[in-house]
Amino acid sequence: MKPSAPVPASSAPKASTAVGGRSVTDQLVESNRAYAADFTDPGMDARPVLHVAVVACMDARLDLHAALGLELGDCHTIRNAGGVVTDDTIRSLTISQRALGTRAVILIHHTGCGLESLTEDFRHELEDEVGQRPAWAVEAFRDVDQDVRQSMQRVRTNPFLPHTDDVRGFVFDVHTGLLREIDPTS
Repeated sequence: MKPSAPVPASSAPKASTAVGGRSVTDQLVESNRAYAADFTDPGMDARPVLHVAVVACMDARLDLHAALGLELGDCHTIRNAGGVVTDDTIRSLTISQRALGTRAVILIHHTGCGLESLTEDFRHELEDEVGQRPAWAVEAFRDVDQDVRQSMQRVRTNPFLPHTDDVRGFVFDVHTGLLREIDPTS
């Protein structure tokens, strides 16, 4: 996937091996040790305080907790490419609602999503390269608003989800940080 906007040199992707031969994973594990040294168990369980599940794109530009004013323990966060409601998303939402008490679902797509520049040809290219076609669909889209509507519909009509009356969808603007709500009927 190509980035949707030019990437400033200061935020260009880093090589998988940093200076001194240490990998990014080694650096993250080291950061975890520092985190754990000051960690205090908050005494929470897995049930989100706000009884909400947020489904969003995996895009690194989305800091969902900051953008929504959330704290640790407030929500379940389910992320994937495009924030698309797939079978695995439904699986996670079903567990979130039926076993862990969530009632509301917020869907967040965003401007400049990489899935807007892909097609199902991506699967064919993978098949040509590795000799096996992926079992999953790319779920690419051209119209982000329509894809949010489709995702809302998938949640609202799924028989495994008992709580479908509070399902809302938004598009996050990666340049302004604002959410724009999508009318499910437009």
